[in-house]
Amino acid sequence: MVRGSISGFLLGSDRRLRPLLRALLYAVLAFWALSADEFLGPPLQRAATALHASGLSAGRVTFFAAVNLLTALLLTWVFGRYEGRRVDDYGLPLSRAFGARFGEGFAIGVMNAALVAAAMIACGGMTVHGLAVAGATIVSATLAWLLACLLVGIAEEYLFRGYLLQTLAQSVGFWPATFLIALWFGADHFFFKPGENLGDLVSLVAIAVWLGYSVRKTGTLWLAVGYHAAFDFMQLFVIGTKNGGSTPVDHLLNTSFQGPAWVTGGELGTEASFFIYPSTALLFLYLWRRRCDDGWRSLPK
Repeated sequence: MVRGSISGFLLGSDRRLRPLLRALLYAVLAFWALSADEFLGPPLQRAATALHASGLSAGRVTFFAAVNLLTALLLTWVFGRYEGRRVDDYGLPLSRAFGARFGEGFAIGVMNAALVAAAMIACGGMTVHGLAVAGATIVSATLAWLLACLLVGIAEEYLFRGYLLQTLAQSVGFWPATFLIALWFGADHFFFKPGENLGDLVSLVAIAVWLGYSVRKTGTLWLAVGYHAAFDFMQLFVIGTKNGGSTPVDHLLNTSFQGPAWVTGGELGTEASFFIYPSTALLFLYLWRRRCDDGWRSLPK
C-alpha cells in the first residue's frame, strides 16, 4: 500500500517521473551539481586562469558560456532520451537556427541597448570620446565578443527556458513556470554576480519574463537567444559599460560615465540604469502587438 502510494506520487500515468519532479531534478543538476557558480566553480575558475582567461574578457565569457551550454545540452539530451525526444525539441530546433526569429530578436536587442544608451547620453550620464581600439584589434575583438555573446545567449536561454520551462509548465502552467524561472534567473545573477542590487534584480526579472513571453509568442527560443546575445554584445563590447564592477576588455567605444547611478547604472552598467524600465515596457508592448507564430500551440498551456 505504501509502495503504491509512493509510486503514485513519483510516477504519472505514463509510468515516468512526474513533470514537476523531472523539472526539480533538472534544476538541481543544472544549478548546483554541474553549475559553474556552485559545485564545479572552483575547478573551473582554476581552469580559466590556466587558459589566461581573466577579467571581463571575451575569452573568459566564452569559457564559462561554453560550460553552461555543454551542461544544458548534456542534461537536455539525458532527459530527452528519457522522454523519447530529440535534444532540439525543447525550444531550439536546428531547422530554424539563426533564422528569422533570431534576426528579429537580435535587432530588438540592439535597439533596446541603443535606446538606453541614447537616454543616458541625453541626460549627461554618458559621453563617447571615440574608439577605444584600433586597427586589426577592432576586427578580432568584434569577432571574439560576438562569439562570446552568442554562446551566452544560447547557453543561458537553453539552460533556463529550454527543457526546464517546458517541463515545469506541464505541471504548474506556462505563466507560473515563466515567473518562477524568471525569479530564479534574477536570483542567480543577484547572488552570484558582484555588485548586484535590488534595482538590477527587478530589471533582470522583468526581462526574464519578457524572454519567456517571446517563447509563448514564437514557439521557440530563437528570438530570446537573438535578443540576449545582441543586448550583451551592445553593452559589453560596443558601449563598454561596466558589468559587475568590471570593465570589458577590448571594448569598442571610448566612453565615460558621470552622474547618479540611476542614470548610468553605476557598477552594473546599462542593464541597471533607470532607462531600462521604460525600454522594457516597450518590449512587452511589441510582443503584445505581435502575432503568434504557429509553434506556440505545441507549448504546454
